[in-house]
Amino acid sequence: MDRIYAPWRREYHVKNDEIRKKCVFCALSQSPEFDDENEVFYRDDICFMVMNRFPYNPGHFMIIPHVHEGKYENLSDEVISHISILAKKGCKILRDFGANGINMGWNVGFDAGAGIPEHLHLHLVPRFKRDTNMMTTIFNTRVYSADFRKIYEEIKKISKKYL
Repeated sequence: MDRIYAPWRREYHVKNDEIRKKCVFCALSQSPEFDDENEVFYRDDICFMVMNRFPYNPGHFMIIPHVHEGKYENLSDEVISHISILAKKGCKILRDFGANGINMGWNVGFDAGAGIPEHLHLHLVPRFKRDTNMMTTIFNTRVYSADFRKIYEEIKKISKKYL
């Protein structure tokens, strides 16, 4: 894939000393006062829901348990069940957002594609008619004609209906 210059990604990774020192998901989990800045649109005692900073599609978000765990089999049944219930609600949110389909998935371990393998998280990726086009297929490049902050605001508003 060709590289595209995106300096804002570096700011996300290095601007906050606390995030640099520990797991980014633990930092988000422990910083509810920054939920709006970090685009966390829901949280409870077990997990939180946050927009993906590097989305596959506009509206891509994650459900992340507060517990720092990298192995799915080590999550408690309570946590797994709770995330499953939130995933069902997340599908409703994405349908209201306009998704024609939804990909959901766990990447368990680095070799399975996890960007942050030490802290499990469930991805919900909305799919839209014709979201694969010549740019994606031929040039292996994605073009988003979307303001991601506005998408966060819309997802947050829709989520209040279900969460």
